Amino acid sequence: EWQPALKNVSSSWDVGIIDGLSGWTTSVDDVPADTISRRFRYDVALVSALKDLEEDIMEGLRERELDDSMCTSGFTVVVKESCDGMGDVGEKHESGPAVPEKAVRFSFTIMSISIRVEGEDDGITIFQEQKPNSELSCRPLCLIFVDESDHETLTAILGPVVAERKAMMESRLILSVGGLLRSFRFFFRGTGYDEKMVREMEGLEASGSTYTCTLCDSTRAEASQNMVLHSITRSHDENLERYEIWRTNPFSESADELRDRVKGVSAKPFMETQPTLDALHCDIGNATEFYKIFQDEIGEVYQKSNPSREERRRWRSTLDKHLRKNLKLKPVMRMNGNYARRLMTREAVEVVCELVLSEERREALRKQMDLYLQMKPVWRSTRPSQDCPVQLCQYSYNSQQFADLLSTTFKYRYDGKITNYLHKTLAHVPEIVERDGSIGAWASEGNESGNK
Repeated sequence: EWQPALKNVSSSWDVGIIDGLSGWTTSVDDVPADTISRRFRYDVALVSALKDLEEDIMEGLRERELDDSMCTSGFTVVVKESCDGMGDVGEKHESGPAVPEKAVRFSFTIMSISIRVEGEDDGITIFQEQKPNSELSCRPLCLIFVDESDHETLTAILGPVVAERKAMMESRLILSVGGLLRSFRFFFRGTGYDEKMVREMEGLEASGSTYTCTLCDSTRAEASQNMVLHSITRSHDENLERYEIWRTNPFSESADELRDRVKGVSAKPFMETQPTLDALHCDIGNATEFYKIFQDEIGEVYQKSNPSREERRRWRSTLDKHLRKNLKLKPVMRMNGNYARRLMTREAVEVVCELVLSEERREALRKQMDLYLQMKPVWRSTRPSQDCPVQLCQYSYNSQQFADLLSTTFKYRYDGKITNYLHKTLAHVPEIVERDGSIGAWASEGNESGNK
């Protein structure tokens, strides 16, 4: 039972898997509406997840020596939400209705459950998900046949999910756990999104935009000049305000002035996401960048001005062959997590250094990778303050050193430009860790491996 009752949510309780459009059939064209999406009702899925954790909750109360007959209210549940597009999910033999060959999956993970006891200021944590990035803790809510770039269809289908989530935030769940009725309230944090999805949900321009960051208002040029000193300024509410300014243009400015005022917010933010950094895509983005630096160093780009396409292709194939021979690392069409993890190691740099002629450049590459490997555990680990306290303390210093190297030795790549994830890695990690306690735990991996 919910108190007060949930607004905009049907009151029938025997709910199985429902048609994801939940009555919005008229708003989606081209595709037979009843085939396009299936989902659980959000509140029902959460109740089911809590019932799965019933034993863990009771165990947590016992471990904390709390009298379970006293603990009937004041439970807080923190939920991580993830959403990701899945590429080619076409059928092998075309039978069945015509649907897009792409899909989107929305899922959630119960991250922690805590309870506030009278006389205590802080909540006492009685359950914490130990493997927040496993597909086992990541519960699917909604499967949709839709291309994640088709904003209209996606928002039409996720609309009811957003409405249910909003209703649940304004209400308490009364649920029988361990034989007693207890009251739970929910906090939702949308962190399991890659940058593309965040930009789409929050109404920001696409990732090639001059406004390079989903956390701060920096432009690409500013971010490449000042690589380290930025703080998180963007938020869902601010994006909504900026969209209103964009829509109404109250100061009658030109398009360029207006765009500069709203810092690239040019669509209506649809779903609140938590401004954070996705650890998995951070790995992938940075590895792509290093892979390009390796090619450029093999070709000694720092001495030349713009090399031809042919030359670049030659350096790339030299690098690929060498990595394959010495590290058994097969070339990939698109950088993926596994390749990224194997490329970003000391041994990979040693292998690349064999192809670099100047000793000075080899040293720079080694130093660059060393710094990176010092920084990486801070945004990968589930609990950085316990897992890698030293690297956490040194992070700002290391990122400053890293930025200095980029802006001197590798200046040819960072003159006026920098990639989105490299900017976030250098500028925002300590602040997010301080706020959330972890970046790795809130990443999208669980959802991604569920997609597989």
